[in-house]
Amino acid sequence: MTDLSLEGAPLAYLPTQATPRNGDIIPMSLRTVHFVMPGGVDDPAAPSGGNAYDRRVCLDLPGFGWQARGHLVDGAWPSPGASAREELARTLRELPDGTVVLLDGLVACGVPETVVPEAGRLRLAVLVHLPLGAETGLAPALAAELDARERAVLRAASAVIATSDWAARRLVAHHGLAPDRVHVAAPGADIAPLAPGTDGVSGLLCVASVTPRKGQHRLVEALATVTDLPWHCTLVGGLTQDPGYVTQLRARIEEYGLQDRVRLTGPRAGAALDACYAAADLLVLASSAETYGMAVTEALARGIPVLATDVGGLPEAVGRAPDGGVPGILVPPEDPAALAAELRGWFGEADVRRRLKAAARGRRAALDGWATTAKNLAGVLTRLPTEPRRAA
Repeated sequence: MTDLSLEGAPLAYLPTQATPRNGDIIPMSLRTVHFVMPGGVDDPAAPSGGNAYDRRVCLDLPGFGWQARGHLVDGAWPSPGASAREELARTLRELPDGTVVLLDGLVACGVPETVVPEAGRLRLAVLVHLPLGAETGLAPALAAELDARERAVLRAASAVIATSDWAARRLVAHHGLAPDRVHVAAPGADIAPLAPGTDGVSGLLCVASVTPRKGQHRLVEALATVTDLPWHCTLVGGLTQDPGYVTQLRARIEEYGLQDRVRLTGPRAGAALDACYAAADLLVLASSAETYGMAVTEALARGIPVLATDVGGLPEAVGRAPDGGVPGILVPPEDPAALAAELRGWFGEADVRRRLKAAARGRRAALDGWATTAKNLAGVLTRLPTEPRRAA
């Protein structure tokens, strides 16, 4: 476990100083939140939206009165081994009574036996990036067990933070939580230069960890039915989370003869990721479950339209331009035929492309930045009960 003080030794994602955003003034004195995160949060080989979110709010919270002292706990979360459990238990045990603690749900929600007893003396908030039982491919018994464990943790916490309105509603309904304890701090987006694309139509991009939940196999199935169209597709995302799935996906690409048209790049960050977006004409995302979908807003921040599945918080991420235009197309999940049909429409209807691109540029200008995320998160921390939940 690494105790990572964001007041001290700098990290790759820690700026030399926090800067005011949106006209807000940095307070002279900051309160401290202890942020417990998975050990791989800063691993470039295993990027994820949750990791990016955690890193970014650590940067922006000081602008709203809170400094984050990070605690990175290594382990196979949400089902860690004994040593990881003990590291987490020790981390929480060593914090003084009444300390404000923000727990990444991936770390917290699978181990109620460690977290719940601390709710009697610590002021706990849990940040849920993805409900544990929503991960694709889990055996039913394991999904049910993780679901029950998550429920115990969330009911014990003083506050629960979701990353979309849809996710907040789901947590309230599914776990029987009091609505006034569940809050939303949706991911922000950094406005980037408009993507020049390729020829305006044929550059397809998918940015997502290569896992069953992200549905790259369904996307490949859809692409295999539109080989008469002049597309090429780049799949950007980590390849280590489910190696077996990656092997199967490569085999499927080869089976369909798409090796020269579908490229798996592995993870990309910084300038390399920017270059992938710059070459994209359309973002495609075939997920079977998403609480929000940060790749969607990253694309829209560059004026790139979106073709995505109509699941979870993805419709919120797509959103609308100020004039009401929709900058994307939503299709049912697990439906390659629907994906293929919309791809044909994208290629065949110039008016559709013009409308989507115009809406994407309008949505780009209206996206909330990460300062809004940090402000909402800071508001939750500030309003935590002065006494721990069980003690109160």
